[in-house]
Amino acid sequence: MRYVQLRAFHHVAISGSFTRAAAELFLTQPAISDQVRKLEAEYDVLLFNRAHRQITLTAAGENLLAVTRRLFDAEEQALELLSESRALRAGTLRIVADAAHHIVDILRAFRETYPGVTVAVRAGNTETVVESLVNYEADIGVLGDVNPSREFDIIRLNATPVTAFVSRDHPLAGTAALSLAELARHPLVGREIGSKTRRRLEESAAKAGVELTFAIEAEGREAVREIVAAGLGIGFVSEAEFGLDPRLVAIPLAGEPVLMEEALICLSERTQAKTIRAFLDLARDMRS
Repeated sequence: MRYVQLRAFHHVAISGSFTRAAAELFLTQPAISDQVRKLEAEYDVLLFNRAHRQITLTAAGENLLAVTRRLFDAEEQALELLSESRALRAGTLRIVADAAHHIVDILRAFRETYPGVTVAVRAGNTETVVESLVNYEADIGVLGDVNPSREFDIIRLNATPVTAFVSRDHPLAGTAALSLAELARHPLVGREIGSKTRRRLEESAAKAGVELTFAIEAEGREAVREIVAAGLGIGFVSEAEFGLDPRLVAIPLAGEPVLMEEALICLSERTQAKTIRAFLDLARDMRS
């Protein structure tokens, strides 16, 4: 087994293509294919299913990818250690967040301190945030579930109640508050399965003996917002995420608040990477 073979396998696996892997490694496609074939032949194992110009990982390939993710992440950390000053002048930090506005102040401070570091932020719900971190597809996560199943370093940010909201011309727009039982009598617009907001709301309703049925299920906060703005039902969001939208009116939930806790999380094994550690240190300083 040679390093170049593992590297070829890894790039094919994460890019899903021999051609893309070749481009990333500045090699020819036949060279990449040959390295992967030699790795499979040497250990008599099939790492990719190849059919109709499509490739997918076999079970053995999935297991090997879990190892090579750690291997090449460790290599990257070693390079950062050997070039510490460069890492914070020209590195990249990947953040996946269920709501990026929770970290705007931290992002601002980080950019002011490390202007050379590129920050890439993308959206995700609780499940996809954790999955991205576990798969080494992101460095830091922002989510409303502070008890993930793996070993994470966690920095709690804030806790805000969930609020209902409707379009400004909705019959309930002038309502002072809505109970969970009252909500059950109206069309509801909910986030996709995996959304922490939806899960917390359903858990609170169940404790109160109320069953909530969502007339419309939409993927993403913005999709819910647009559907509600069109007058098609009642939506839900953390108060901190409601924002300013003249089309919408917030209606507090009556009774015990349904709280959404937000936190920064990172795989504990990756907290020593220079860019990750710098961001987490700033977050701790700003929250202390």
